[in-house]
Amino acid sequence: LLEFCCLRPRTLCLLACSPRHAFEAAMPCECQTGLSSLFVGIVVILAAGVFTFFPAFLGLFDYPWYIALCWIWFGIGMFFTAFGLLWECMGCQKEGRWHNKKASAREGEEAAPAPYVMIDA
Repeated sequence: LLEFCCLRPRTLCLLACSPRHAFEAAMPCECQTGLSSLFVGIVVILAAGVFTFFPAFLGLFDYPWYIALCWIWFGIGMFFTAFGLLWECMGCQKEGRWHNKKASAREGEEAAPAPYVMIDA
């Protein structure tokens, strides 16, 4: 039976999906939630600033609803930026291929690496 919206930890499937969907098996979710939210928030804040430039400095689009929309987009950008910053600072990112597992495994060991020996042929 297909579900229209499957919510799993750190995965949101907006298309019709099932637990054994071929796409999920081939491509596990390794989203960078914190960094993505941080960058999206900054871009939205900059875009809100650009759209605010017109009524503030040029006198164009000087309508109350337009200025309210600029403030709403600024608030959305601040939300995403704060969410991404908190996500990254609190270390909520699930370990995946982006984390260096070999380096973290070597932190406990202080053994020297094996020397490379050249074989004469």
